[in-house]
Amino acid sequence: MLFACPATDDFFRSRINHMIDLRHPLAVLTSRMPWQEIEARVAQVFSRRGRAGVAMPHLDLFGEQVQRAAVPSNAGRPRVPLRIMIALLYLKHAFK
Repeated sequence: MLFACPATDDFFRSRINHMIDLRHPLAVLTSRMPWQEIEARVAQVFSRRGRAGVAMPHLDLFGEQVQRAAVPSNAGRPRVPLRIMIALLYLKHAFK
């Protein structure tokens, strides 16, 4: 006889806290990190900045281009939350 996880009605969906060992060093570190302070200090590094282009007419192979005003685009993927970016950078640093 098979038993489903008591925290959910769906047999094939188990809760994430049943899959993660909360005693694992990375799980413990996550709960002890001062995330708000880290995000406040790192936010300026990841802020969106306008980039001014430099005209190089001697390298232009296709003729003169029309300059357009820089308008922020909503196209593409939305930003990844800053906390995830910081955590991924830490994992990359810690585990190469």
